[in-house]
Amino acid sequence: MQHDPQPPTPEPSTHGVGPWPGGPDAWPRDDRYDPELLAHGDTRNVVDRYRYWRVEAIVAELDARRHPFHVAIENWQHDMNIGSIVRSANAFLAETVHIVGRRRWNKRGAMVTDRYQHVAHHDTIADLVSWAEAAALPIIAVDNVPGSVPLETFALPERCVLLFGQEGPGLSREAIEAADSVLEIAQFGSTRSINASAAAAIVMHAWILQHA
Repeated sequence: MQHDPQPPTPEPSTHGVGPWPGGPDAWPRDDRYDPELLAHGDTRNVVDRYRYWRVEAIVAELDARRHPFHVAIENWQHDMNIGSIVRSANAFLAETVHIVGRRRWNKRGAMVTDRYQHVAHHDTIADLVSWAEAAALPIIAVDNVPGSVPLETFALPERCVLLFGQEGPGLSREAIEAADSVLEIAQFGSTRSINASAAAAIVMHAWILQHA
C-alpha cells in the first residue's frame, strides 16, 4: 500500500469564524490551536469542535476514534465522483480510502476533506486484494450485477473494505470476481443505476446503522 504523496486541495473560502475574541492575551494555551487561525479567523469546512485547531491535531483526534471499515474506489477513467466519496468517507469516519488504478484523482468534490482523511493508492485490484488479505479484511463490492445481494438484507462485517466502481461501467470484472460478497441497493424507479457517490454514501451509512 502506497500512501498518496499528492498535496491536499486548495481550501475555498467558506462561512466560519473571525479572529479569537480578546486578542493574543485571550488565546487558549493549548498546542492543538493554530496561532494563524486564532489571529485571522477560521473559514475552513470543519465542525465547530475543531475551529482554530491545527490540521495535524484534527487528524490525530480523528485517528483515535476512526471506524474499522475502509472504502476502495476503482479509478480507471478519472471519475469525478471520487472526491465526493472521499468527503463522505470523512463524514462517516472511515479508516482509509483506497484509490485503485490511476494515482491522480479529481479532488474538487472532496471539499478539502482529503486533509483529514487517510488516502492510499494501489496500482491494481490484485494489489488491493493482497493488502486486504494481509489485513484480514473481506472485500464487499457494490454493483447491481446479476447475483448481487440486496444491501438491505445483508449483515455488513464490522471490519471490511467497501469497494465501488466507476460512474457508468461500474466495477470491473476483476473486482467483482475478487470480492467476498457483491451487494446492490434496492431501487424502485426507472433509472438503471444510482450515482456512484450517492451509492457509496448509502452503503457507508448502512454500515453506521449496523455498527455505530
